[in-house]
Amino acid sequence: MKLILNWAASCGGCDVSILDIGSEILKALEGVDILYWPVAMDAKREDLEAIEDGSVDVGIINGAIRTSEQEEEAKIVRKKCKYVVAYGSCACFGGIPGLANLFPKEKVLKRAYVEAESNEEGETIPSPEIKLDDFTLTLPEFYESVKPLDAVIDVDLFVPGCPPSIGTIKELLDVLKLIAEGKQLERRILASDKALCYDCPRNATKSGKRIERLYRPHEVVANDEKCLLEQGILCLGFATRGGCGARCINANMPCRGCYGPVGVAGMSGITATAAIVGRWEDEIPPAKLIEALNIKDVAGIFYNFTLPVGRIRNEKR
Repeated sequence: MKLILNWAASCGGCDVSILDIGSEILKALEGVDILYWPVAMDAKREDLEAIEDGSVDVGIINGAIRTSEQEEEAKIVRKKCKYVVAYGSCACFGGIPGLANLFPKEKVLKRAYVEAESNEEGETIPSPEIKLDDFTLTLPEFYESVKPLDAVIDVDLFVPGCPPSIGTIKELLDVLKLIAEGKQLERRILASDKALCYDCPRNATKSGKRIERLYRPHEVVANDEKCLLEQGILCLGFATRGGCGARCINANMPCRGCYGPVGVAGMSGITATAAIVGRWEDEIPPAKLIEALNIKDVAGIFYNFTLPVGRIRNEKR
């Protein structure tokens, strides 16, 4: 099998996650020819462009699309590969970099290059084209917004997670084996169609009671055996696809939604929360939920990984 791995707007954690499977990676790589992986190999754009179109079995891309360079490379990978995998929450939904879509790009650049506390006074914002004596330096265009991978190329398989869990990575390896055997993909998303609550080890402790107020994780000491949501800690397991192995909950932390929504991104979590919290007999209208429960950082809670595919983005545009 011939394989390409590339990254775009990401933290690098997805590349590291591949190593999480430990010594099994040695067995998994038997018979695999990795032609391009800039994180692990000394490879340049020209090396990627030189690969024959359609000659590679699978291209795995992690990270969202924020610059023209990332879009160009994604399109090159698409041309070279029979199958393309969106690996990780950033590639699938825009991920945490997508929270920048709440601001215009000028404000993002100003914060990074002028206002950041680590900058020296007088720092300037980079221009796409800079003249230095008789030399012109060009930089990739910084787009107006962050996009998921399938906004710029066709994607055959989505592997969510920040990063994908070991179990999900092993599922992906099984899929790669099927591709190597010449079989067609049968699944589009390597995650459950059901909410994480169905797989949660604390599901049996749910009583169905209403929750009078919500806490942020650092505001309370959570019981490590009971449902976090019923303790007033906003856990998004009821609105997030299962398949991660409940790894955050096993560490006594709430689900943050990195495996993507069951339903509409962001809105599923908001409306479901409205139905179970508060002292009122009827559910709180979603529009009143934030004010009634004094929820801080709405986008960071309900759209932490999915803002570029959520309705807030669409309404803003």
